[in-house]
Order: sequence, then structure tokens, then C-alpha cells
Amino acid sequence: MGQSLVKNYIHIIFSTKHREPLIYQPVQNELYSYIGGICKEMECYPIKIGGYIEHIHILCMLSKKIALMKLLEEVKSHSSKWMKTKGTAMKNFYWQNGYGAFSVNPSEVDKVIAYIENQSEHHKKRTFQDEYRAFLKKYKVEYDERYIWD
Repeated sequence: MGQSLVKNYIHIIFSTKHREPLIYQPVQNELYSYIGGICKEMECYPIKIGGYIEHIHILCMLSKKIALMKLLEEVKSHSSKWMKTKGTAMKNFYWQNGYGAFSVNPSEVDKVIAYIENQSEHHKKRTFQDEYRAFLKKYKVEYDERYIWD
């Protein structure tokens, strides 16, 4: 085969360190745009970025030229530094060490977009921890509760 053809939709989820509620307006939308810019620079084109006060969701196309781990390293390090420039309340802004990343069937992309768009409503009923555990269960990811939140 002479040509490499790739189309990988990835849904990435991670939270602030200790799930600190630091992602509020007006910085929230700016943060999503900033992260989208990082993704574009890495040819991991963002489809939808959103979240809630203590976590973020990124739906993007994973580039065939970059490892998922490298994308997350760049997104988290640059956006964390950027957040620290947004005022004294953000001087101790950090992301959690880990992340969740889940492949998305092309037929499910619209559902994931809607899910990310409705985070505020969704989190009136469910905590981030419960949401994340549900993703792990759905994707049959084994985990140890003692280590998942640090």
C-alpha cells in the first residue's frame, strides 16, 4: 500500500490537580480556544473542546505524525503555563498527572460533541469522578481507585 490513510477520533478527558474548581468564565472559553490552537499546531485538529469547572474534554483527530502522549504533554504543559498568566488566583494552576483517552467511532462523533456541549447541565446531576468512572466502565478499562485521582 503506497499511501498511509488515518482517521482516528479521540476523546480526551483530564482534570485540574486535586480537581480544583478553577475553570470559570471569562477564562474558560479562552482556555478552550488556546488548547484548540495547540491541537491545530500539532495537526490534531480539534472538533469540540469543553468541560466544566474542574475538568476538560477534547474531541480531536489524532494526527498520524504524533503519539497521543506527546499531544497531551504539549497541551497540558502549555495550557498550564498560559493559565498561570490569567491572574493571581491562577498562580498555582496545574493539571492532574494522568488522563483518559478513548477512541470514538465515526458514527458516534455527533453524540460526543453534544455530550461535551452539555457539560454544565450534565454536572448538575453527576460528579466528575462518577462521569470518569462511567467512561472507564464503558471502555472496559481496568484501574485502581487508589491511584486514579492523583
